[in-house]
Amino acid sequence: MNMETLGNLTRSTNASCPTIDSFRNQVYSAAYSTFCVFGFFGNGFALLILIKTYKEKTAFHIYMLNLAMSDLLFVFTLPLRVVYYVYNGNWFFGDFLCRITSFAFYVNLYCSIFMMTAMSFTRFIAIVFPVLNLKLVSVRKTKLVCTGIWIFVTVSSIPFLLTGSHRDITSGENKTKCFEPPPSKKSSTLFILNYVSLVFYFAIPFCIILVCYTLIIKTLLSNPMTKRQTRRKAVWMIIIVMTAFLVCFLPYHIQRTVHLQFLKGGKTCEEVVFMQKLVVITLAMAASNCCFDPMLYFFSGENFRRRISTLRKHSASSAKHAIARKKSLITADPSNDVFEEQTKESNES
Repeated sequence: MNMETLGNLTRSTNASCPTIDSFRNQVYSAAYSTFCVFGFFGNGFALLILIKTYKEKTAFHIYMLNLAMSDLLFVFTLPLRVVYYVYNGNWFFGDFLCRITSFAFYVNLYCSIFMMTAMSFTRFIAIVFPVLNLKLVSVRKTKLVCTGIWIFVTVSSIPFLLTGSHRDITSGENKTKCFEPPPSKKSSTLFILNYVSLVFYFAIPFCIILVCYTLIIKTLLSNPMTKRQTRRKAVWMIIIVMTAFLVCFLPYHIQRTVHLQFLKGGKTCEEVVFMQKLVVITLAMAASNCCFDPMLYFFSGENFRRRISTLRKHSASSAKHAIARKKSLITADPSNDVFEEQTKESNES
């Protein structure tokens, strides 16, 4: 369910109203540029640490590794979106990359939702049912869960590969458009896709997270003997995941549903322009989820900061060993002795 598609449908049904192309291009180009920088460095650094310390893997390590990969795959497509909107909605990269760029957005969006849900459920089991946690949670089972999430989200997002780029000759500018299907495209399919994704891809995971966090908080309050580190990690996870849902996912899904009802017509131009701007803002907010995950790694990840410290000490130790080895090789090199003897003889003469 593409919000940019909805914006295009709104314009097509209200052709006499002014466009918000300038507003859209400025917001998207600025937002995607920012997300690209922060998302790349944040998730890239996290992925490096997670790979370097993979021998210490835990269930949360596996979830965070998959989240970082999902975010980076999406971040790599953001420069294409930036160029598209900087050039006022003109696509230069061909039909295939247009399809992949749109596809990557929704794979990342729903992989993030399901991964966060799985992480929250795992934390819930660990805190509320610690004995059961030993039987239910393992690295192997976590890998299976992540594989299932990737397959499910990837397969269910295939419809977004069906719409690519096209030449827009209606505006008189003869531009190649992406993310904006032709106005003649029927909206009935969009209604079906929206309500299916709203219920199964957002509402159910969100309800699971709310129940898990409610029981986690109740358990922590009723058991003051809980380790401080466990309490801190749980609190940070609740704060970051709930912020991501309330800032990125909730406004996007609400606005998308409201907008579909809005498409029935009978609205003034002021209402149309206002709705189009909300589409732009909420889609940009949804894309920002790639910047929340690095905070989840750092503040809530199991010993993530310790992993950074361990890796830094290991790198420093390796550097010292390399320097010491180089010095020993230089000392043991016979050519150095020859050079010293030649120098000594020339001095004596």
